Amino acid sequence: MSTVPALFRHLVDDASMFPPGDLPLAEAVTAHRAHLRSAYAELVGPLVCTDQDLMKVAEHARAESGAGALRVSVVISGGAGGIEPAVRWGDRSKDVEVTAVEVRLRDEDDLSRNALRVVRVCDDCLDEEMAYVELGLDGAWERALDVVADAGYAAKLRTGGLDAALFPSSDQVASFITACLDREVAFKCTAGLHNAVRHTAAGTGFEHHGFLNVLLATRASLDGGAHDELVELLDSRDGAKLAARARALSDDQAAGTRRWFTSFGSCSIEEPRHDLVTLQLMEDAR
Repeated sequence: MSTVPALFRHLVDDASMFPPGDLPLAEAVTAHRAHLRSAYAELVGPLVCTDQDLMKVAEHARAESGAGALRVSVVISGGAGGIEPAVRWGDRSKDVEVTAVEVRLRDEDDLSRNALRVVRVCDDCLDEEMAYVELGLDGAWERALDVVADAGYAAKLRTGGLDAALFPSSDQVASFITACLDREVAFKCTAGLHNAVRHTAAGTGFEHHGFLNVLLATRASLDGGAHDELVELLDSRDGAKLAARARALSDDQAAGTRRWFTSFGSCSIEEPRHDLVTLQLMEDAR
């Protein structure tokens, strides 16, 4: 029996090579393999790397003899033109399996046109892989989301970073969740979401969203909750109350939530694991 409840299985994509973790590539691959051998392995999603690092990741994955192909989600650094080369290279590799590509829309007046270029490339080269299109929440992002929805791909929301301006408000996150669910678009989050509960970071003063808050806000939206209810859940700092609400979800409710909020990228696997154990939402298994 799994030690990881359904609500949290494969929730945390391993983005240890990205800031602020910045783990060296070889160490990141080795650490990721160790996570996959652990008792909490089902908490962990694919290793996240850039298209520029994909070949090096494959080289180090090959060095892990007998471990099988490493599942990776590839962040495309060069816009739509970088998607097909990464996917085709992954198709030929025996050392990595590209499960998804993550593409950020460029800052343009017409985001929907940029989104259309991305989905057309994806249509030409993706088979089983998923595409996550990072929209941003400025400009006509909802029109770009319409394009993503029509193509059947997923969205990506940046929930933090190394600057306070990169942290969206709870009102913005609630609007994003509702917009995705209204269009039946799955989504992932990235950056600043490695703790379960909303908090103010001691070192920076940044207001960090909690992944448990986002899970429960997604569930509330699926259940017909009003915008204000989602904002209240996203603003909550009461870990015990949030944990009790999570424990009360049925397996079907958990699965339904995760169908849409698929994962989040974190530079740490240990921090989310530690928080779930502390909140008694997961066993302390290693």
